[in-house]
Amino acid sequence: MKALRYYGTRDIRYESMDDPTPQSDRDAIIKVDACSICGSDLHIYHGHGFSEDVGFCVGHEAVGEVVEVGRGVSRLKVGDKVMIPAAVGCGACRSCLSGVVALCEYSLGSCYGLSAQLQGSQAEAVRVPAADSNAVLIPDGVSADQALMMTDAMATAWYGARNADIGPGSSVAIIGLGPIGLMAVDSAFIMGAHVVYAIDPIAERRALAQQAGAIALHPDGALDAIKEATKGQKLDCVVEVVGHDSTVDLALRLVRRRGTVSVIGVQQSRRFPFPLERAFAAGLTFRAGTCSVPEELPTLFLLVQSGRLRPEKYISHRLPLRDGAAAYQLFEAREAGALKMVLTPD
Repeated sequence: MKALRYYGTRDIRYESMDDPTPQSDRDAIIKVDACSICGSDLHIYHGHGFSEDVGFCVGHEAVGEVVEVGRGVSRLKVGDKVMIPAAVGCGACRSCLSGVVALCEYSLGSCYGLSAQLQGSQAEAVRVPAADSNAVLIPDGVSADQALMMTDAMATAWYGARNADIGPGSSVAIIGLGPIGLMAVDSAFIMGAHVVYAIDPIAERRALAQQAGAIALHPDGALDAIKEATKGQKLDCVVEVVGHDSTVDLALRLVRRRGTVSVIGVQQSRRFPFPLERAFAAGLTFRAGTCSVPEELPTLFLLVQSGRLRPEKYISHRLPLRDGAAAYQLFEAREAGALKMVLTPD
């Protein structure tokens, strides 16, 4: 099959590799209909990966059709249309069965496309382990584009907003307006926020947040503007979606006493100088971590089916998989309105 393979910093190649084959009777093989590039894929692209491996297939967001199932698979059949959440678990323990694969009790949690251990989904096909749990049937009323967005990005945005304790009447800031940040803006309003400040250096992305009802600010003036607007009280909730020390620091400076900061940006620093004394004195709640997609899907399916969430509107580009290297370059440059890049195998 053809796939996008990682060979080093900014070296993604469209090449042939072995077709995926079952390694267990609980596995399924999925023919990929569409896949997409996540912001966290850029960490691998920049050479800051999670493994020393090279030549592995990247990517962890995909939808497709079941073409083979093992004898131990009971919930799926050949021909089913499924979405493939970014992370997997054992599919048998209490945590995995409840959707919290990050807490897999057998320590079998993993993510596609980080190494050769679990090949990624930016390919013509992908192996899904423990498929009854790790592949999800696309429900009626949910399009393939919507399902693709929910395999990671939309679920992460919702998780980040939920972890920020956003509720009716909350004042909120979202820092970073890539696809996940923009969907976090939408999520905050659905959760009842009365005002959302959307912070990003790119004017085009700020304009999209404004269209969603947010007050858009450049990072350079955001703290002063928010302090002035709130008479120094600052905000109830902040969601950080970038992962830089500077943006985490800004999040901690924007939140009021007894407020909540939620960090979902993948951290690029090995050691962040957390201001414990200031956080302790202010009684802050600070949460950080990655999303377990299946945990969020029941709520998201209802919101998408009802039309209250439309994550597909943030798809900006559709390219053939063979142009994957160019798609990475465009996504990295954040130009030409690049948001969600969807790739389709030939």
